[in-house]
Amino acid sequence: MGIKERKKILSLIKKERSLLKKQLLITALISKMLEERGYKPPIIAGGCALSYYTREVYSSLDIDLVYNDSQSLSSVLFELGFKKEGRYFVNEEYSIVIENPASVLKGSESRTECVELEMNLKCVVIGIEDIIIDRMNACKHWESKIDCEMAELLIAKYKKEIEWKYLLRKAGEPENDIKEEIKRLKCKIDGKTNKKV
Repeated sequence: MGIKERKKILSLIKKERSLLKKQLLITALISKMLEERGYKPPIIAGGCALSYYTREVYSSLDIDLVYNDSQSLSSVLFELGFKKEGRYFVNEEYSIVIENPASVLKGSESRTECVELEMNLKCVVIGIEDIIIDRMNACKHWESKIDCEMAELLIAKYKKEIEWKYLLRKAGEPENDIKEEIKRLKCKIDGKTNKKV
């Protein structure tokens, strides 16, 4: 990618009004720069992934990027004008904050979703089942009401697309232990759906 193309993408990001779209575009640019250097793209997780799947019902001010080579990621971020502030990378010009909280995805890379954007840009988001697991863990173990609500919203919105075998298997693993909670939530949603039919 030439400097002209990068400037065009950065201009698009700067003009973008939707925070989520801005976050997806910058991640896609980072992904493209890493791929051009022979590396895999990072994976969006956490609140930004939740924002994507809820179509901005939930909004996150930062982007959690799961990536196993923090040095290569840092290099690209510095090249794009980000500055390191504690555990975050901040770009004030574009109002974007990025964190690299993990080097390994808590979930399946084969279940991730590729998001295609304009200008042949793409970024990768953690799979729906794995973000449900993440939110249900926060719901149960941190007693986070918003995460309980978001898990319910995701299951209701994506119940036909969810790979239930995978979700229930992962939910039953010892580090999660939320299988029964997910089953109850699905039954609750199915009950709501059946009343509408």
